[in-house]
Amino acid sequence: MSEKRIVLGFGFIPQESHHHFLVCIPHTKDGTVVIYERFARQDDDISKKINTYEDVAKAEISKHKWKLLEEALKNEFNNRLKKLKITVGKFVQGKTPVERLLGKEMLLLVWAVEDCDPSVIPIAIRNWLGLAPEERWWLFTMTNAATGGLHDKRGWRKAIRYALTENPIEEKRQLSIFDIMIKKGIED
Repeated sequence: MSEKRIVLGFGFIPQESHHHFLVCIPHTKDGTVVIYERFARQDDDISKKINTYEDVAKAEISKHKWKLLEEALKNEFNNRLKKLKITVGKFVQGKTPVERLLGKEMLLLVWAVEDCDPSVIPIAIRNWLGLAPEERWWLFTMTNAATGGLHDKRGWRKAIRYALTENPIEEKRQLSIFDIMIKKGIED
């Protein structure tokens, strides 16, 4: 008889992998949200305290900025989890585990906005949503390899910020030359 599959947070299935990310949202109004990368579960209770020897702090942002990101992250992740027929999740005050690939995508967006003005966060979200998951994973890998620490705010981390916050995409689909030719009645 097989063991029942337990899904925690956003797609984290402890029976399949111990590698995940943990989003720690404080109960205080003005606290900071800290995201950890975890490679092992210390015990069966995900809410136990952080093990500073094994859990790696990857990002810290204000609760205000987190709230601006939270809904977009939740919607993107839950839409993908539904397609995989995996229980959907929600971010809660306290600790929320996030499956490792989704966590990489989440961190990419968090890194992009950690030092930006909150007014450009909607642009960052639109640009982030415009990337395929595989593109997000690649960008995370490159950034993480060079500047993946909590306080590494140079190099790739700066490049990600500029790429996602200062490169606005149009809300409407951009017309290709072919679309423009058809619109003007040019067939050749």
